Amino acid sequence: MRWLVGWSSSAAGVPGGPYGGTYGNGSGNGGGNGSGYGSAYGDTYGGTGAYGTGSGAYGTGAGPAAGETVRPVGAQLLWGDPDPLWAVGDWRPDEVRVIHGDSDNKLAVLGHCGASDEELRIGLFATRGGAFRHLTAWPGSYTAVACVGRRITIPTDLAGVRPVFHTPWAGGNAYATAALPLADLVEAQLDISHLAALLACPDAPEALGDGTPYAGVRRVPPGHALILRDGSSREIAGYEQAASLVLSAPAPVDADTAVAGVRDALVEAVRARLSAPRHADEGALRDIADRLDPGPVPGMGPAERRAARGGRPGPAPGIGADLSGGPASATLALLAAGLPGMPGTVVGTGDTEAGERLLAVTFNDLTAAATSGAAPAAPGDYEAELERARAIAENPRLHHVVVTGGDEALPYADLESGPLTDEPGPSLVAAERHRLRLSAGSADHLVGLGARQVLDAHPARLADLLLDRRRRHLLRPAGALARAEGAERGYAGGRALLAPLTVYRAARKLARTSYREGVEEAAARLRERRFTEAYGDPYDGTGGMGGGADGPTALDASLAALTWCRPGPAARWMTGEALAEVSLRLEAAAVARPLDATRPGERRARAALARQAADQRVLEQAAEIRNQRLHAPFYDNQVVRACRALPEAARVKPGHRAQVLRAVLAGAGVHDLPQGWGAPSHASQTASARAGLRVAVGPLLDLFEAPLLADAGLIEARVVRKALRAAADGEPLPLDGLADLVSTEVWLRRLLARRGTCWTGSAAPRQRAAAGGVTPAQERPAL
Repeated sequence: MRWLVGWSSSAAGVPGGPYGGTYGNGSGNGGGNGSGYGSAYGDTYGGTGAYGTGSGAYGTGAGPAAGETVRPVGAQLLWGDPDPLWAVGDWRPDEVRVIHGDSDNKLAVLGHCGASDEELRIGLFATRGGAFRHLTAWPGSYTAVACVGRRITIPTDLAGVRPVFHTPWAGGNAYATAALPLADLVEAQLDISHLAALLACPDAPEALGDGTPYAGVRRVPPGHALILRDGSSREIAGYEQAASLVLSAPAPVDADTAVAGVRDALVEAVRARLSAPRHADEGALRDIADRLDPGPVPGMGPAERRAARGGRPGPAPGIGADLSGGPASATLALLAAGLPGMPGTVVGTGDTEAGERLLAVTFNDLTAAATSGAAPAAPGDYEAELERARAIAENPRLHHVVVTGGDEALPYADLESGPLTDEPGPSLVAAERHRLRLSAGSADHLVGLGARQVLDAHPARLADLLLDRRRRHLLRPAGALARAEGAERGYAGGRALLAPLTVYRAARKLARTSYREGVEEAAARLRERRFTEAYGDPYDGTGGMGGGADGPTALDASLAALTWCRPGPAARWMTGEALAEVSLRLEAAAVARPLDATRPGERRARAALARQAADQRVLEQAAEIRNQRLHAPFYDNQVVRACRALPEAARVKPGHRAQVLRAVLAGAGVHDLPQGWGAPSHASQTASARAGLRVAVGPLLDLFEAPLLADAGLIEARVVRKALRAAADGEPLPLDGLADLVSTEVWLRRLLARRGTCWTGSAAPRQRAAAGGVTPAQERPAL
């Protein structure tokens, strides 16, 4: 776990202030507590120092001074008084760069950034004049902190995978890239209202606001920057312009030009990772040494030495990538293997003996067709996807590894163990599944997550086309939904034949609905528990336009998404009091912003991207493997900007994502792609989730025997246990809603079972975050 933390306080440099005295610029021990490994926070820093002793691992040479009274545990000071900044965790030396300009101006960039030191220096000069958007324009995924005098600027990324949090403290403001350290600093308690909103409306910014699960700790929205001035002044400023309902649509960009921009952005994103130094796990380096120098050791050979070391094998040296058979992961793998320059594999390892340049990992789910009596779920689609992965892996530049997983890799497996993440997320229920796949990956591993959110069109974009009077562009997506409906349900009753008209009516209704009306309608749905009417929920169990006995289809999901705001899948199992509390948040947001100048499709697409990026961050923490870094280039700022430049009329075309990625590979010289490239296949994911529920239904029922969510007044345990039994028996219930409930309950238990804190020193907080536990519903203020 890695994070940044700093503050800008009006008490800086005052004796007895938050960190009293000044920081030296000499050598120092670099924060010698904790290794930064293990579970994420609190009780994991008892080992040896992560940075050791010396003159500072990152070139600043700064160490803690004798007057320091509070500091993060296991931290490296990047710069000191009056506004200090620390890097906490197992940061690599090449992941941290500090640029010093004239006077007191300095810039810290942490993560993988493709800019040179000179480009960083130019960005610092631009920030000095107020143009902080330059800090977000470099390839890669990183966090930049610019300090110009006593003005500190910390921009978030456009997706939200690298967020920034802040809270008032010591007469000023503290900020960090993780929420829990700030909650520890101010001894914050749980914000049950935010957890209710996270379950009831997970993809609605109106319900979530800028809150976090910790009371008093706030989040900077994606595409915005936190600006602190002179210790006490705080400002949240945006640096991207959204499409407006008031003004006419911007001049459309030529489709070929936009695709070329996506190609260039993706190539630069992959090149930024390839240009970084190669890393290897310590155990892997010893294995290489054993292979290069197989000299005899009395009584012990290489295998015995490896067995004596014990532990789980670390990631392979160098750079690798997922190869699932889908277009996103395959595009990244082929780009990384084909770009000129240093290969991803490390010389001397087995992957380079035949000239392979990249390690490609494919996960073979042995339970995709049937598990423990589960009904088959489109085994032909899943087998076709594996065949596409094998065909792509025939590229001589790729070293292909297939990882198999059975019942132990199903969702909901091994929920009792696992690290504490910063926030709850649905990925917690599948962490063991991802960890099994990533354990066969490389020290730097590319994943194709995020491609669907940045390239595909959200269904609400159909309303944007109607606002621009582009009705003819609705024909192709409506026809594709009709064909999908016919394939999934048949043409009985003419339902699929009426799909184009149904889609058009829903899109026109959204285009004619104002923002305030849409949000207030969602609030009314929550209060009245209206989750099963037409166009509102694909799981109504009636067989009508809202779903059927066989579960929702693509048409059902698209119609349900054609709204400004809608309840989440877990809302149906929440208590009336919790839903009423969330509805009040929605109504307050509608009153605060009665007129929103953002188009509905654009707003819903950004909210969906932010939710997926937040879950990606939870996944990185929950499935973290020692000495491994996950890279998701589709979340990079430059890639997101290039994808947003794609014309809406092109976005809504069926197969658009596969066509764009095919053009990206063609521009890089890759033309031979397997048959069926880009074919969607989601049935196997649903089948594995249902099979995981069936296998783990016993432990899950025990988990909800006396749940913390019930103590908080958000659910009734009996209702959730009934839903778990029904879903395990095969009833068409929203499995993602159950995953939200299970992951939140698991996260709460891990948080309250945590020991220790993120801070040390004589003035460290006396108690950790959420020390009061879950506040019972009857003790919270009435509505």
